[in-house]
Amino acid sequence: MSRLCAQLSNTAPVWRKLVAPWAEYVARALWTTTSQSKVPATRLTQQHKCEAKGGSQLPPPVPTSRHENLCRGCGKSIRAQRTHCGQCAIDGAKQRLIDAARIGRQASRSPAARAKQKASRRRHAEACSAWDPASQPTWLTSEVYTQKIQPVLAKLSTSVIGSRIGVSRAYAGRIRDGYRPHPRHWQALAELVSVSNPLS
Repeated sequence: MSRLCAQLSNTAPVWRKLVAPWAEYVARALWTTTSQSKVPATRLTQQHKCEAKGGSQLPPPVPTSRHENLCRGCGKSIRAQRTHCGQCAIDGAKQRLIDAARIGRQASRSPAARAKQKASRRRHAEACSAWDPASQPTWLTSEVYTQKIQPVLAKLSTSVIGSRIGVSRAYAGRIRDGYRPHPRHWQALAELVSVSNPLS
């Protein structure tokens, strides 16, 4: 990325001054392992000249340039606390959604998931077969469900609907969107939305 390379090259003098003392330190450490008695020169930091004049042995402070936050994807300048620009963030989120969907499909096709789905379908089928239509209140008809219960369910969350009648959030979402569930659920849903016998 040419823009990022240009900015890095502009900071080269800063890195040169910061690295220079360490380079000379390594040179002195290696020099002590030889038989040479003369101390190596300090051409990078000019430390010997500074010490001869009675100055400090520490290198002078190095001014640093203002930090600019750059996008990790394209190198564009972005606001602080951000890691990607808007476009790169969208592209990354799209790819994450694709990966998550692929992982979800693979998980749903696993033997354990299939066995769980089969057991759930069997359980609901048995509940539907065991349900007695005579236990349903006579006023709770399909018209009452469509006109009074369904409009209120559309305003509830899927977790509330699902936990009330013991179904998955996906099935509860279908109910919230207008799908009419088995009549055995109508009474519980009527109680959830506070719909009772209009004649009482």
